[in-house]
Amino acid sequence: MNTRLLIDALVQQTTILIARLSTAAGIRAPLAHVADQVFLELSREIEAQGIGRKVAADMFGLALRTYQKKVRRITESATDRDRTLWQAVIEHLASRGSASRRDIMKAFDRDDPMAVGSVLSDLVSSGLLYRTGVGDGSVFGVTAERDLSTTLSEQQREGVLPIVWVVVFRSGGIRRQELLHRLNLPADLLDEALEILCAQGQLAREAVGDDDPRYSADTFLVPVGAEQGWEAAVLDHFQAVARAIACKVERGRTQSASDDVVGGATLSFHLHAQHPHRPAVLDQLRRVRAEVNQLWDTVQEYNELHPIPEESREEVSFYFGQSVTLAAEDAP
Repeated sequence: MNTRLLIDALVQQTTILIARLSTAAGIRAPLAHVADQVFLELSREIEAQGIGRKVAADMFGLALRTYQKKVRRITESATDRDRTLWQAVIEHLASRGSASRRDIMKAFDRDDPMAVGSVLSDLVSSGLLYRTGVGDGSVFGVTAERDLSTTLSEQQREGVLPIVWVVVFRSGGIRRQELLHRLNLPADLLDEALEILCAQGQLAREAVGDDDPRYSADTFLVPVGAEQGWEAAVLDHFQAVARAIACKVERGRTQSASDDVVGGATLSFHLHAQHPHRPAVLDQLRRVRAEVNQLWDTVQEYNELHPIPEESREEVSFYFGQSVTLAAEDAP
């Protein structure tokens, strides 16, 4: 197995996914922390596998002292990961109603002027800002509601709930401090999300009087058609795929067998608009989803009547997905 080529290909596909998520539907998600986060998470996981720091440093091509200093710097850094120049400009204008280009440049004089200008142009083209006039005297303002910064905060709060839920569920039970560390969220935002999820019955809390209570979840479900929770569903699916591959690698069995209970398969169907089997192929996602959901409901009903002791609990994650790459003549 050529591990290096496989890792390089996985990194490439993952960066494509991150790039598309970061710009989806006009979003400009913060990316400045990604490189540091990848390094820190990789180093932690490598050391968790029993690899010493000296060997881990060598794997990154670093001297041990340099490696230790980098881990310490990233761990101790206190950057605002959720704030981008894009959002800062919107919040600046939302608090003032409008401002001239000259005043905006003065307010963001620590940032690259070209970057600020690009952000302003991007926000105008996205319809989030309006502009009147030309040159330094041109005036920019928020197109929609004046309290856009509050709206952004509310959207962030709503988006946090399903992410917290799925991470707690997949962890099998997790302490608040570990959850805070893993998600890199502001403590007040995490605590609010935990309170809401517990009140809704989606999470259970142990040791209520403890400063570091433990949270757990018996289920995680994002219904088809739900407006909230799409991000968590993507994360859950991605984790299931990555876990299956990692489990396969750890077992040392790279070949598939007819009796496998861990693994996956990818089949690509070549079709055309008049292909006789095209309807059946395109319908398979709906059919498989319906069948698996029915089985999940049956198992859940049984488990509610016959609770499974924690020490004997097994978890089987089944994932499936479907994508369609249109023919060149049909592509938009």
